[in-house]
Amino acid sequence: MHFEDQILEQGDLISKKLHLLSVQRFPPNARKNLRSFSLGEVASYVGVSQSTLKKLHLEGKGPSPQTSSTGRRSYTAEQMLELREYLDVHGRSDSRIYVPRRRPGEKLQVLAVVNFKGGSGKTTTAAHLAQYLALTGHRVLAIDLDPQASLSSLHGFQPELDQVPSIYEAIRYDDERKPISDVIRSTNFPGLDIIPANLDLQEYEYDTPLVMADKRSNEGKKFFTRISRALAEVDERYDVVVIDCPPQLGYLTLTALTAATSVLITIHPQMLDVMSMGQFLLMLGGILKPIRAAGAEVNLSWYRYLITRYEPTDVPQAQMVGFMATMFNESMLKNQMVKSTAISDAGITKQTMYEVERSSMNRSTYDRAIESLDSVNAEIADLIRQTWGR
Repeated sequence: MHFEDQILEQGDLISKKLHLLSVQRFPPNARKNLRSFSLGEVASYVGVSQSTLKKLHLEGKGPSPQTSSTGRRSYTAEQMLELREYLDVHGRSDSRIYVPRRRPGEKLQVLAVVNFKGGSGKTTTAAHLAQYLALTGHRVLAIDLDPQASLSSLHGFQPELDQVPSIYEAIRYDDERKPISDVIRSTNFPGLDIIPANLDLQEYEYDTPLVMADKRSNEGKKFFTRISRALAEVDERYDVVVIDCPPQLGYLTLTALTAATSVLITIHPQMLDVMSMGQFLLMLGGILKPIRAAGAEVNLSWYRYLITRYEPTDVPQAQMVGFMATMFNESMLKNQMVKSTAISDAGITKQTMYEVERSSMNRSTYDRAIESLDSVNAEIADLIRQTWGR
């Protein structure tokens, strides 16, 4: 058997086995559900005290939480949204705290998560950020731009078996192009939609240079506008778009970057990774200059470096973080995403930390991972609100 036949057979076997696991875990339709959230979690995400939630329940106001046999209260994600709407009307504070959606004149925020090197925690970052923003009341669209479809898989989509379309259908150059609304799918998180990825995305990398070389068409020369033009159709539906870019500097990444209003660069604090990032930045800057000259608007409200998979007790890593801080401290997020077995353990079952039950793993490990994720995501949410002038 030839090598290509072997890997096709093995790839098909992996897909089928993963699909079987998915069906077993998410019966009957292989789609995800979402756990309920404790009183402490709801208070944190909504922005009220636990005593306020208890008082609302005792007074019969707002959605009624589930109460366990031991008296513990919990809310579904849908009820959290209901609670926000109730507090928006009846709360004493600025309603923007409870319903932080865009107001008239506030621009759709498009955040591209990028890194040239795989293994930097890019997809983990994008997934948890999109879910956190949804849990804190934002209307979010996640776009999986990586043909490997890891972000899609985390949200219950296995493209080669589910046969879901990708954003390629909305940015392709031929007459078969579809509206972006046709490729958006809902997730198990209320307020979070996704455009899954599939292998068709790679066609964009082949199509673009061919169209650019076609002197009869002007489409290729403006390839960098295709995602922003597609998003214009659903601009009013969302507050934030989170794009998980592929780990390569191709046309997909460039198209995402020119659509972006902000950029998050993930970086694992080790020498080889930092060296790779340096080369990535040099190549990116060298490519964006002629693109800007061709009419591309690369206007970012902000960009930040995010330290991922960080082990604070690892002296070389801590030294590397210090080294980066001496060069561009203002461009680094103050919080780091710590390395945690909890995140990798959750990933084994195609879940994120916002989906797994605290009781399913070591509680101190879970708490440490959640604290790190919440700190990073809250800092990014603050940057988004600052962009809106809040």
